[in-house]
Amino acid sequence: MIDLTINEQQIESTARRCKEKGIIIPTFEQMKNPELIPAGIKEELKGIGLWDVHPRNLFRVSWKNEPKAKGGGFDGVNYMALPPELTGVKAKIAALVGKWFPTGAHKVGAVFGCIVPRLITGQFDPARHKAVWPSTGNYCRGGAYISTLLGCEAIAILPEEMSRERFDWLANIAGEVIATPGCESNVKEIFDKCWELKATRDDLVILNQFDEFGNHLWHYEVTGNALQEVLNQELGKGDFYAGVVLASGSAGTLGCGDYLKERYPLSKIAVSEALQCPTLLLNGFGGHRIEGIGDKHVPWIHNIKNTDMIVAVDDEHTIRLLRLFNEEAGRQYLKEQGVAAEITENLDLLGISSIGNMLAAIKFAKYYELTENDMVLTVFTDSFELYESRKRELTEERGEYTEKDAVKDFEMLQNSGLDNMLELTYYERKRVHNLKYYTWIEQQGKELKELNSQWYDYDNYWSGIHNQVPEMDQLILEFNKKVEAI
Repeated sequence: MIDLTINEQQIESTARRCKEKGIIIPTFEQMKNPELIPAGIKEELKGIGLWDVHPRNLFRVSWKNEPKAKGGGFDGVNYMALPPELTGVKAKIAALVGKWFPTGAHKVGAVFGCIVPRLITGQFDPARHKAVWPSTGNYCRGGAYISTLLGCEAIAILPEEMSRERFDWLANIAGEVIATPGCESNVKEIFDKCWELKATRDDLVILNQFDEFGNHLWHYEVTGNALQEVLNQELGKGDFYAGVVLASGSAGTLGCGDYLKERYPLSKIAVSEALQCPTLLLNGFGGHRIEGIGDKHVPWIHNIKNTDMIVAVDDEHTIRLLRLFNEEAGRQYLKEQGVAAEITENLDLLGISSIGNMLAAIKFAKYYELTENDMVLTVFTDSFELYESRKRELTEERGEYTEKDAVKDFEMLQNSGLDNMLELTYYERKRVHNLKYYTWIEQQGKELKELNSQWYDYDNYWSGIHNQVPEMDQLILEFNKKVEAI
């Protein structure tokens, strides 16, 4: 359960600070249904850029932002339907698009779910505490951004090998940026830095996406509802929703799979990871280049018992497709193969981990021999906008991208196989669940009783978290009333 214990004295102080800074906090219901946002706030947003550091952009923590850089309102869910000419499978594959969140990535939602409960209950004192955001990339960016919008100071922690764009942006917004050794696979080094900080400072609140259930809950409620709306639009008579396919990462986004499976009990949840670091698939380890999906452990918030399949994706394939989708020779070749211009011209909506999700969804569709009446869902967490430096590096390393490269890369995409996939039995799920012990009980000090509750008291444990949204929304409304009354 997410701790919603109230500290009334601190709430009064925080509300006064929010009044001074003009902060109003949206509810989960408003993030799902922006039509419920007050008209005055919508009017203010007309003069505010999507990435602007302005408290009203808290209301843009939604999948329904109008896809424009400045002054946009709200529309339907931002998603992209991928045609068979591109994917090579008959099944319909649709993906939510994360580019149209502030910071260009959906992690601002996970951040909101982690810090807001502490703020509105008085557990976080923005005048004294600093929010620490341990991350493999976008989460600490989102953390620094949302913290600033909420009038809080932030410390961002991320691996030193992450893209230059992330560090350059963080330098202008985070109070402190800490680079830890290694790449996205080096998560323990991030955790170690958190322990080091906790041992030497008493003004920090660690908001670890890998064990914060606010991350899971935001995606369960908000991303789950957004995907439900996509299904409502895309499923025709006789169509079948087969499942959602998502990278492990912090496992937060996988919360939407729980939401969908409750409504479509025959659907599946598939989790993907990098082949070069097959933690879930083979209890393995390694390093990889699919930026943003930290691994070498099983996140505490991953509902393993509800997961049906593991799919490992070769990071080399994601890198090659990043070039195919964003080099002129690649896009031209795709058009010659029958991929519509409206698709090729929008392939920059996919960042590296988004491409990984797409590849995993294709493999999932092939494994289950899905037809044109079947639908698979995934999420494009961020866009190419955050990886332009990687394209330049690839050009320096491999030379200019040519039609010959495009032919090989498109053939690779079309011929994605059934390799490195595992359909989970009861005991395969339990094997993966048990891996949590080594990270979370031995290293991070979690309670063995809670680990067992996740598995043996399954329904009560997970539904207890999922049912907290109404209480949280009520607390947000009460907090906003306090702010207004000051």
